[in-house]
Amino acid sequence: MTSRATQQARFLMCVGWSDAVKEPITGDASARQYHRLTQPESGQTAILMDAPLDLCGTMQPFVEVASYLSNVGLSAPKIMHQDIEQGFLLLEDLGRAVFAAEIASDPRREAPLYTAAVHLIAKLHDHPNERLPLYDADKMAEAVDLAFLHYRATPTDKLDAPAKDASALLWEHLTQLSNFSTVSLRDYHAENLLWLPDRDEDKRVGLLDFQDAVQTHPAYDLVSLLRDARRDVSPELADHLIGVFCHLRGYDEDRFRAEAALISVQRNLRILGIFARLSRQMGKPHYVDLIPRVWDHLQRDLDHPSLDRLRPTLRTILPAPEPDFLTILRSPCQTLR
Repeated sequence: MTSRATQQARFLMCVGWSDAVKEPITGDASARQYHRLTQPESGQTAILMDAPLDLCGTMQPFVEVASYLSNVGLSAPKIMHQDIEQGFLLLEDLGRAVFAAEIASDPRREAPLYTAAVHLIAKLHDHPNERLPLYDADKMAEAVDLAFLHYRATPTDKLDAPAKDASALLWEHLTQLSNFSTVSLRDYHAENLLWLPDRDEDKRVGLLDFQDAVQTHPAYDLVSLLRDARRDVSPELADHLIGVFCHLRGYDEDRFRAEAALISVQRNLRILGIFARLSRQMGKPHYVDLIPRVWDHLQRDLDHPSLDRLRPTLRTILPAPEPDFLTILRSPCQTLR
């Protein structure tokens, strides 16, 4: 038994779950691992989160955001037991009704589930949290550097002149936005949301993977939901839900749509860089399969008239995801590790 396995077994013994049957659950892009635990006699279930500190950092942000979400009346999993120093949490099991799977089994559920998710974002924005990190124009522009460094035929560790120009232009656009104070869970999409129909109102949407929550622009989680890297959301539904959100929050719709297009461009540029790096440096080439969809999202939002200056710059320096280029991205990088 490895040292980590020994630590995990000790934790489960201390909290009374050592006899539970373990079932692995597909995790996120990080080094965190998840297991569904089932007590053999009672059938009670729980989720084990295993996040080694040396690979994942401290779990404290997850614990704090979970508490915040519960306090504002939302369905984050309750923390049943924790060992922050060793990197273990035993969480309430919110079930298996992931939005993406629910919609795949019955496409008619897409609109009502997504509408519920949009209403939750609107409620979340009524509850600011100044303890969360600030994800403002400077940090958002810096995060996009990942695309210019990794989403290219030959990755590099320094921005070249065209990339610097593109980054500066994006920053200039972002600095025109005035609101970076709303709560964003950041990875708010159909594989991180669970349907809990027996709960009331906004509690019907179960929340996962929120440890990277920040204060940022109010469009961020909306475009995360509607410009999903993992599944297609029809343009008609996405357009309708942006209108719903603007009505709920009292935003000027034309202005908000322009700002949302810019936030979506920023987010999808960053995702292109992350997926390329995950493939070439971390041995996860399956993320390359998602790049064409991310690219399509990027192009759609770049078409917004408010981005006339940014559009030609980005389209000039970013390679389209043609088959030959995707093959390059699937190949391990020997120089940057």
